[in-house]
Amino acid sequence: MEASIIKIGNSKGLRLNKQILEQYHITDKVELILEEDKIILKPIKAPRKGWNEIFKQMSKNGDDNMLIDDVFDDEEFDEWN
Repeated sequence: MEASIIKIGNSKGLRLNKQILEQYHITDKVELILEEDKIILKPIKAPRKGWNEIFKQMSKNGDDNMLIDDVFDDEEFDEWN
């Protein structure tokens, strides 16, 4: 695929069409990977985006309880000293 470099103010840029943006899930930013004679554009994923709001809602609903105890009855802490 060939793409033209366009003037954007005092800079130049690359315009990506809507189909490419949707297919590769590109939203606001991309990572530029520079290799020898290549420039690779890689979408930046935010896998934990929105978790803070979800955790707040879980706490509000009482859904944030531990499923198992974090300390077991038969644990010996002396071995960690």
